[in-house]
Amino acid sequence: MNVDVFADSHTQDPWFGTRHLRPVAPPEQIRQMLRHEIRDVGWPHQPILPAAPLALPRASYAELFRASLALLDLIRRAALESAPTTRGRLEAYRVPEFEHQLFVDDMFVEERYADCVARPDIVIGPHGPQFVEFNVNAALGGAVESFCRYEVWRRLYGEADGRLPYRHENPLAARAEMFHRLAAELGVAPRVANVGSMADAVGPRYFHLETDYLNSRGLTARFFEPDDLHEAWDAPPHLRYPLGLRNFTVTDFEELGIDLAPVQAALDHGCLLLGTQTGVFMTSKLTLGMLSEGRPWMSGAEKAFVDRYLPWTRVLSHRWTTRGERKVDLVRYAVDHRESLVLKEGGGMGGMQVVIGGQTGQAEWETAVGQASEEGTSIVQDFVTPRTCSLPVVADDVAEPYLTAIAPVFGPLLFGGRPAGVFVRFFGDGRTGLVSIVGSQCSDNAVVWI
Repeated sequence: MNVDVFADSHTQDPWFGTRHLRPVAPPEQIRQMLRHEIRDVGWPHQPILPAAPLALPRASYAELFRASLALLDLIRRAALESAPTTRGRLEAYRVPEFEHQLFVDDMFVEERYADCVARPDIVIGPHGPQFVEFNVNAALGGAVESFCRYEVWRRLYGEADGRLPYRHENPLAARAEMFHRLAAELGVAPRVANVGSMADAVGPRYFHLETDYLNSRGLTARFFEPDDLHEAWDAPPHLRYPLGLRNFTVTDFEELGIDLAPVQAALDHGCLLLGTQTGVFMTSKLTLGMLSEGRPWMSGAEKAFVDRYLPWTRVLSHRWTTRGERKVDLVRYAVDHRESLVLKEGGGMGGMQVVIGGQTGQAEWETAVGQASEEGTSIVQDFVTPRTCSLPVVADDVAEPYLTAIAPVFGPLLFGGRPAGVFVRFFGDGRTGLVSIVGSQCSDNAVVWI
């Protein structure tokens, strides 16, 4: 199968490589296949769609996972070290009261399985990958969505000669493998409760697609609404579900007015929903601030790794901190360096509660920084100017595929500490800034290596 067929006039960072997979079908067929496969999962209409997978060199693809796994280990250690107990961590992170629930009684189990589902957000900056966020919870986006994209590319690129011209991991296969390993590790039946709600902002196919896939891989899986969850444990032993996928966040259910008492009852009766609630500390952006500033237990190599892959990040409050070799008044520094910084709420999701200094007026920025510094639950972070790469796309109002420059945000998926494919988001019109499928109507794709 031919690659590198486009005469690319765009000079891109060497990290992205120079070879592109070419479109292998008419644009209308590509559009129809992509939209059909992603149907009924709550995905908005995207006027610009990828015309091929985003292909990376093998070394760059591997670096995404190597660095993600290493940083996740540091995040886990920093979050657990912040206090010796859950109560202490809730206080240290100033977690809202409604999040003070859904912890399992066995704290070793609670801590051990908190980070089994994770996905960072990575921008390629002037010196390579930069981690601007790290999501640690089973409801994160990307698994089902990238699986749908991979399925389209598999059919298109595999039909010609029965073999693909690229490599990647299957997200849902990786998730099934994770549950098989966990069932063996815990000595329980491989029966999985997929817990979520159709009242959430997803389509009816979202939960059933993954449930059906788990069933096809030797597991017994069933989708449960919270009100039906008693059936997962109030049953004969051989019909119970000892494992579950927590396909929701407490924040989502709180906003939807969904009672979490049935979920707590399932946890109390032995249905372990993964990842556990301790992930709320690991996914907090405050943890990135702790690591960037340095922890006493970090080795020299670990500090160098963090400096290499994590933009300068600080938990915002009225205090002094370091910027390179000098001491700075953090709030004053943040106010004076608006154009090079981003302000983020520690527990914000989906691109919410983010203020990009370069896109904000000085008065508005000072107000936001002042308020955040009093609350102590936000970070300031260096804005990473993204490098761009080329991708063939198809647009609703353009007859033929064309090559365009994009600034991708990579989301390598980690299930049970193992690679599970790469989800990527981008603006098809070349814009940069806050990339969010729902919030800013960007486009998405799946990543492969060649």
